[in-house]
Amino acid sequence: MKKSIFLLILSYTLNVNAQDSCINSGINASIYDVTFESNWNEIDHSEIPTSAHWSNLLLVNHNTPNQFLEIGQLATTGIKDVAELGDNTAFSNEVQSAIDNGDAQQLYTKAFSPNNATSTVTFEITVCNPYNYLTVVSMIAPSPDWFIAVNSFDITDIPLNSIDSPIVIDIFAYDAGTDDGVNYDSFDSPNTPTGISMINDYPFNGIKIGTLTIEYKLTLLSLEDQKINKEVKLFPNPSDGNIFISGDTLSEIDTITVYDILGSVVKSVKLDTVENNITLNLSNLNKGIYLVKLNTKDGHSKTQKLILQ
Repeated sequence: MKKSIFLLILSYTLNVNAQDSCINSGINASIYDVTFESNWNEIDHSEIPTSAHWSNLLLVNHNTPNQFLEIGQLATTGIKDVAELGDNTAFSNEVQSAIDNGDAQQLYTKAFSPNNATSTVTFEITVCNPYNYLTVVSMIAPSPDWFIAVNSFDITDIPLNSIDSPIVIDIFAYDAGTDDGVNYDSFDSPNTPTGISMINDYPFNGIKIGTLTIEYKLTLLSLEDQKINKEVKLFPNPSDGNIFISGDTLSEIDTITVYDILGSVVKSVKLDTVENNITLNLSNLNKGIYLVKLNTKDGHSKTQKLILQ
């Protein structure tokens, strides 16, 4: 019978350092809350072992899909050890190698509290472009080689309205393909490894075992974008539809794009001449909440919520 091994490893959750690194490099840093909530239960998932628990939840953000696991492909040593033992050491080393090579930004690890079948864990994460893909793993314990996973979720797929409506992803149980055990308490049964697969039969029956909720909190502007944010003003807000934009750095603005709350572009204006003040007529739009994005010629931007009434 395999039980998860909890190791006290150095956590890379120095979120403040990650934020500073992005901002000082001229990159905006977006902050999210990420919560895994388990619904592991006897009705949907056949039975629950008496010692049901999870290994520490691991989350890494990286720059290309399938860097750390891929459904149908063989598990890495890191995934094998997480799924069989709840041991995060090899996976942490794989992530560190990716960080050293510029392919990942940060690894987060956190224990469940309380650590039982129906538990919850929440991270605050910092995401800097191009590290927009999220991978999440944890052992389902005890088990032969079963684990939960989110593979390479592209956080840029989250629409603008997620500011008010968090994204919820269904989470399923996977077999790492490294052990032939079929029960929670099966003895070790090493095999010739097969590809990672979702468990559609006993005990999880292809039914979700939890959810991952991603909630956008805010974007910390790079030093250049902070300058734009400070020096360019949009008013009045709320407005009846006639908007005025002014500021010392207005000559640096290239385009103005207005989005509705669903993320659709409802107006786009390219500035061909340098002016001290810009008037934007949005009186044809319905009352409601919009986002106005000012884009500079050198690729920086400022986004501000606008209320039309």
